Amino acid sequence: MKEITQYFHDLLVSKGVSEEVAVYLNVLIGVILLLLFLFVIDWVIRKIFLNIFKKYASKSKNTFDDYLVKNKTFDYLSHVIPLSLSIWIIPYLFVAFPTTERYLEILFDIITITLTIWIVRSILRTFRDFLKSLESFKDKPIDSYIQVFMIFIWSIGGIFIFSSITGKSIWTFLTALGAMSAVILLIFKDTILGFVASIQVAVNDTVRIGDWITMEKYGADGDVIEINLSSVKVQNFDKTITTIPTYHLTSQSFRNWRGMIDSGGRRIKRSILIKASSIKFLSENDIEGLKKIVLIKEYLTNSQAKVQSYNNQYKIDKEVLINGRNLSNMGVFRKYVELYLENHPYINSDMTIMSRQLPPTAQGTPLEIYAFSNDKVWKNYENIVADIFDHLLAAVSYFNLEIFELEYNAKK
Repeated sequence: MKEITQYFHDLLVSKGVSEEVAVYLNVLIGVILLLLFLFVIDWVIRKIFLNIFKKYASKSKNTFDDYLVKNKTFDYLSHVIPLSLSIWIIPYLFVAFPTTERYLEILFDIITITLTIWIVRSILRTFRDFLKSLESFKDKPIDSYIQVFMIFIWSIGGIFIFSSITGKSIWTFLTALGAMSAVILLIFKDTILGFVASIQVAVNDTVRIGDWITMEKYGADGDVIEINLSSVKVQNFDKTITTIPTYHLTSQSFRNWRGMIDSGGRRIKRSILIKASSIKFLSENDIEGLKKIVLIKEYLTNSQAKVQSYNNQYKIDKEVLINGRNLSNMGVFRKYVELYLENHPYINSDMTIMSRQLPPTAQGTPLEIYAFSNDKVWKNYENIVADIFDHLLAAVSYFNLEIFELEYNAKK
């Protein structure tokens, strides 16, 4: 190798060129030829590597090798041979320049460390993509763990680079890091908190990729699309992206709608405001008129018999309607609402169905509907709720009830 690297030096000296000029020209020509040679070698090896592995990956049923190609693992590996040749040839080429040779050794040490990190990074990214393609890992915070490994690898790489540049041992650098631990903890506080939070999120299964979460403090209301070491990305329903620090998922409250999605229905909890002055007792004629409504005919017949039996037993004077037991239009309507919901095709009858009266307010007496739709898709759910309340609002007048509406007296 020495004869090859000194070929142009000997040739130039034999042609009458001075020793000093021959040395410099020999190095210059050698560097140019070395760069051309390495470029050709790198290009040929990369083409061979890529062609072989692309053909293998296309025929293989396993997707792991496809992700290796996608993340350029073989591109980085193809640089190993040219880099090794460079490290081997440089000492012979710069034998007359020991100081330059030393600087070049440091440079190639840094390149070697960086290339190694890139290769490891591409392999880790391959594992990330492969695991995300598996059903059992699709909703897990894989990015967080990959980022932790990468931080660790870059830290180790930084230590080796520092050692190469300064000529100090690795232990000297580690000792200095120990003394600066408080500063390091302060700098990497969010990273450390994010790492711990990622583990807690994964172990406790509080959030998965694809979950619908609501965190009002950050204006987040949508699907989780990414969980990494520092943040959780939520795509809101208006297609904007909200970024939440990962550790806030363990230190602050938020709402995860997964329980609703996994359950048998989506809750309907909404009220109709009834005008208090329209609530009244029902006379016999009123009850007979309401029996024409099929859903409550049986209920009215049974309830009327019970009321009459009670009033007859205790000889209640019914000249005044308020005496004894009575049916009210509000109570009958409340029963109608329950029966209507129980017979509705899009209401889950296995879950709670209730129509309840809430405390009267200045805006009327609320009649709350509490039930669960069996279709949980947002658009379908809203259509179901709208259809139910369209019907109930239209049905109110059949019970001689009125919906409360705030009236303004406009001054002329």
